[in-house]
Amino acid sequence: MHPPSSTPKPRERPRWIVTLFLTDMWERFSFFGMQAILILFAVAPTGEGGLGLPHSTAVALYGAYVGLIFVLSLPGGWLGDRVLGEHRATLYGGIVIALGHYLLMLPTRPTAYLGLVTIAVGTGLLKPNMLALLGRFYGPHESNRREAALVVFYVGIQISALLAPLVTGFLGERMDWHLGFGAAGLGMTFGVIQYAIGSRGFGEIGRAPAQRASRAELRTVAVRVALAGGVLGVLLWVAVLSGGFAITHGIALVGLVTLVAPFAYLAVLRRRARLGPAENRRLSAFRWMLLAVALFWMFVIQAGSTLSLFAQRHTAREVSGFLIPASWFQAAIPLFILVTAPVAAWFWTRGGGRVGVVDKIAFGHGLAAAGFTAIGVAAVLAAGGQAVSPAWLLFVLLTLAIGEVILGPTVMSATVDLAPSSFAGRTMALYWMFAGVGGGLGSLLGRVVSAGDPQPGYFLGLAVLALVTAVGFAVARRRLAAAMSPSDAVAVTSALS
Repeated sequence: MHPPSSTPKPRERPRWIVTLFLTDMWERFSFFGMQAILILFAVAPTGEGGLGLPHSTAVALYGAYVGLIFVLSLPGGWLGDRVLGEHRATLYGGIVIALGHYLLMLPTRPTAYLGLVTIAVGTGLLKPNMLALLGRFYGPHESNRREAALVVFYVGIQISALLAPLVTGFLGERMDWHLGFGAAGLGMTFGVIQYAIGSRGFGEIGRAPAQRASRAELRTVAVRVALAGGVLGVLLWVAVLSGGFAITHGIALVGLVTLVAPFAYLAVLRRRARLGPAENRRLSAFRWMLLAVALFWMFVIQAGSTLSLFAQRHTAREVSGFLIPASWFQAAIPLFILVTAPVAAWFWTRGGGRVGVVDKIAFGHGLAAAGFTAIGVAAVLAAGGQAVSPAWLLFVLLTLAIGEVILGPTVMSATVDLAPSSFAGRTMALYWMFAGVGGGLGSLLGRVVSAGDPQPGYFLGLAVLALVTAVGFAVARRRLAAAMSPSDAVAVTSALS
């Protein structure tokens, strides 16, 4: 038997990983299920139960929502670390997510927007804290077991992402949009219930904050939050009373926050650290990696926004008399990831160190360029009013899936390598915050999307941007690789610790 202070081993307490796995699976089911129908619900006429938004506004709303989720992971992680503890933060986050989905079930526009914000808040609270809770069940020398558990979780995510659009998409498109959101909320409710029951066996793990905030710190945070909330409240009140408030103003504000917050946070961390020339080179290289992440996530979120609209408006979806719901195409990326991930893992293992991080970043963006070039050509063909083969859409989704398999784990692993031990949590937060920048960029670019137009210029513009990024990283590969070399690791650690 372990003494109370020791870390339980997975083989001695197998229930905990089942509990966390099912929590993550249901959370991802709710997220991907809602995401699959969100853009279609937003553009659907009010007479059909939708929001009746112009396409440009709907795409901007989708990008702002995705970006907000990523950015809120930072305060969510802080609450778990300093106030609630990972156990309660995960539980409360799941409850808030479920509440947000149920708000989306109500057939009013204000509750729809409030539901999206609520889901973003809950996700920002749950995701970082559940991963932190997972790590607490492993000792300092059990990295292999921890990585194996993360692989299992990653597979669960893809399975949820594969099945959820099929369920919510059919309910939403064929029956009622709000039934689709209700199914997503029901899934999260299942996750919360089983977590509440299963977590009874966690003991004291994750119950207390890792470093409880002092009363002075809490007062400072409370005052700042109150001031920010008060300013926003006054501005909203004035806008509503003057009759000048529109949902586009709120979307623009959220998009601006997701764009500015990560750069501001990076500047604060860099200012607090005492960096020499070598450390500055290393962190500058890391900044370029973060920008690559932001751009790639901007490409990926097109799958749930502009590409979903393309599937609905310009793709031949009828098979043997059955009209395939446009939202079902959202299941293609997780399916492609499940198929290609083992191949990519085998290839990188065989390649050893010959293919570096910068090479993989360039390759991932090159794949995105190929995919958007193809869908740009398809958009040209669709401009005449003829629906195009779904093969065009599946091809771009395949390139995005392979690019995600290559670029996502690579940059996350490099982030861990670049981060000093005392700085790891904040560095990982930067990764997710810059992924949120992709959502903010997607929100801004969505302003150029118009109803009915297949947008060949938009897709080809994305292809050019991805190609320029790929070429830029390929040209600078040696300089960036040298800046990220392990020889500077000790210096960076001492500077930031």
